[in-house]
Amino acid sequence: MAVRAYSNRSVLAKKFKVVPFEGAWLSSIGRPELRGVWHVYGDSGHGKTSFCLQLAKYLSRFGRVLYNSLEQGLSRPMQLAWQEAGMEEAGNRVRLLDRMPMAELIELLSKRQSPEIVIIDSSHYWRRLRMSDVDYLRGKFHKKLFVFISHKEKGSNEPKGAVAKDLKFDSDVKVFVEGFRAMITSRYALPELGEGGQDYIIWQEGADKYWKTETN
Repeated sequence: MAVRAYSNRSVLAKKFKVVPFEGAWLSSIGRPELRGVWHVYGDSGHGKTSFCLQLAKYLSRFGRVLYNSLEQGLSRPMQLAWQEAGMEEAGNRVRLLDRMPMAELIELLSKRQSPEIVIIDSSHYWRRLRMSDVDYLRGKFHKKLFVFISHKEKGSNEPKGAVAKDLKFDSDVKVFVEGFRAMITSRYALPELGEGGQDYIIWQEGADKYWKTETN
């Protein structure tokens, strides 16, 4: 593929399709494009799944969402989390996939008018996942958004494993979840305009209790 060189005027005149986030989502992420790769990571029990379900529900305002639950699948714990997030309000714009392998997901996404947003929960349960696989998905489906979820490395605030670390480095939106607070680094942030840069509170009561304990 030929590499194009853009003039200064062309760079500044280029228009990109961004979505009009509002409220807490605007304050934490900004006005993003719904394409490329985002990465969410954190320890178990800190609100990672709750955050991603809240995110899925909000993103469904702007596109159709597939939530590929590789870790829990269609189970009672996932059902409870689904209910807690009020996912029924999203109607048919969010669908749960029960541990769908990558090959089947690629086949599904290759169909005409397939969903625009895919959440992978979690990257560690796609066995032998490599960054070349992520690059393939991003290249083949360049108009879609992939949100990967990963575990945290024990004794560190970094993702667990080489692929998860690469995902964090390579993502447009990086989310570290701890104590029911999502700490977000976004390439779409414009803090001077109040767009991006603030933490997103997943569960206020739990966050207040956790961070009060941490600071005492």
